[in-house]
Amino acid sequence: MEKRFDVAVVGGGAVGCAIARELCRYEQSVVLLEKESDVARGTSGRNSGVVHAGFNNPPGSLAARLCVEGCAGFAAVCRELGVPYRRTGKLVAALEAEDAPALERLLAQGRQGGVPELELWTPRQTRAREPGITSCGALWSGSTGITNPILYTVALAENAQANGAEIILDFAVDTVVRAGDGFVLRAGERALGADFVINAAGLYADRVAALAGDENYRIYPCRGEYLVLDKQAAALLRTPVYPVPRPGVGGLGVHLTPTVDGNILIGPSAEYIESRADTGTTAAVMERLWAEALRLLPALAQSRVVTAYAGLRSKTVPAGAQNFGDFIAEHSRVTPNLINLAGIESPGLTASVPLARLVCRLLREKKPLKPKADFRPERQRGEDFRSSPPERRRAMAAADPAAREIVCRCETVTRREILTALDNPLGVRDLGGIKTRSRAMTGRCQGGYCQQRLAVMLRDEYGIRPADIRLHGRDAWLFTGDVK
Repeated sequence: MEKRFDVAVVGGGAVGCAIARELCRYEQSVVLLEKESDVARGTSGRNSGVVHAGFNNPPGSLAARLCVEGCAGFAAVCRELGVPYRRTGKLVAALEAEDAPALERLLAQGRQGGVPELELWTPRQTRAREPGITSCGALWSGSTGITNPILYTVALAENAQANGAEIILDFAVDTVVRAGDGFVLRAGERALGADFVINAAGLYADRVAALAGDENYRIYPCRGEYLVLDKQAAALLRTPVYPVPRPGVGGLGVHLTPTVDGNILIGPSAEYIESRADTGTTAAVMERLWAEALRLLPALAQSRVVTAYAGLRSKTVPAGAQNFGDFIAEHSRVTPNLINLAGIESPGLTASVPLARLVCRLLREKKPLKPKADFRPERQRGEDFRSSPPERRRAMAAADPAAREIVCRCETVTRREILTALDNPLGVRDLGGIKTRSRAMTGRCQGGYCQQRLAVMLRDEYGIRPADIRLHGRDAWLFTGDVK
């Protein structure tokens, strides 16, 4: 067995990484186990990045309470972590006069749940905020914001590591065995021990629980597909705009969301599927996304679409169910020293830090937690060349030859920023890790110009053979065989 820890967190999404960071506030050994080659490779890296206000969930539900708490503190957490965040507000637009009662119900539900800054807006007020939007009025949520969900998750993991947590990637837990009062967790031939296990495995939370002897959970994967528009469409929208939610759809409807990087997202769809790993996109859904987006914003041009992707929600209710699937965060009823989190779909990103605090309270019921005197919540992030003023760019280039070379033209990413991304604390060495940390390959050409240059840097700077370079994950190879 490799090591033994006080607490093992299974799952490197936003919630798992937030839990690992929160646990590091106390004097104990913590390990975070992630089955992929980087954190945020699952649901947390494939969502809209919206920091929700909390009015979509039933008042009194765990999801509603933690969402309101998380939204109120999200800006402060992002400042600590050096992660982009923008408070944008949000519009839920009535496309037809018949939608008005639904807006009133959302308003009442939100106010009952303690959501601040909610107002019903007239068509004129809505047009004043978003001139291109078609609506018969809207619900305005002033506290809603946006972030980069991948950078947020990476930052949580890096800060947890800086405070003593061990982050182990490519560790797909396949066996959990009781050992005294604790556990032995295995991934193939690798094994480690832990006194307590926090199951934050997202789409696989029911399977991890079952490995530990608790079969009281069932996860239903629900796929949501997105279209991504390039930054030339950014002037059309500054506020996330949602339609009135339709009952039984399984999500909040196809919405338009500006990103902190300047793109616009269209989506997601909502389709229950069997596979927990099928993030493929489909032509039929792409057509439907575009049609629904045009209903909200007719000025959209399809020529601005640069790519598409899909994410999976981890639902605890099956397709067609009318009941609401609340967050689950609780002690296992059958396995001592196991805490399970299940059904943490939207607004799980917003609620990630409050969920982490809740887990610490649950853990405190089983063991004392002594605060650590030297916990450091801040994380330093390197300068962003693209967003720096011209005089600062000149100074950066004068001081550092690597800051003079633009590797990614679309996103104005320098060689220095690529090297910083490659030298990340988690040790990620695939193209996906570079992409998420630097924005390279995310522009109009989607890596057509810079991808090969990144491969050359991996070869020259780190001695990685081209045949060993991965896009992401264990089997996503960029090349096969020898190339020139």
